[in-house]
Amino acid sequence: VQLVESGGGLVQPGGSLRLSCVVSGFTFSSLVMTWYRQAPEKERELVAVISSAGSSTIYPDSVKGRFTISRDNTKNTVYLQMNSLKPEDTAVYYCNTKIPYGPLYGRACWGKGTLVTVSS
Repeated sequence: VQLVESGGGLVQPGGSLRLSCVVSGFTFSSLVMTWYRQAPEKERELVAVISSAGSSTIYPDSVKGRFTISRDNTKNTVYLQMNSLKPEDTAVYYCNTKIPYGPLYGRACWGKGTLVTVSS
């Protein structure tokens, strides 16, 4: 299973970015997808979760109302729309899933991450 993130970059405070994560090697529509982030010298933090069908989402208070997770099961892609970005959103953002069935059941899969820098 491969996860490849893209869309990171440098943005000014108050700006927006949209991250993408393309998944291959498993039936994408069966996967719960999660975005995490890790800032320098900090622990990895959950940012958003979306159910396999896209009908349910979860956000921590730190990003609620500013970030939106979505998915396109026809493109095997999950997105993270980030608005009203703050310097404290600066981090490497990772796409994640856990295999729900089969020989790889329970395996956590990660992308390599994409760097988001919020700075003026």
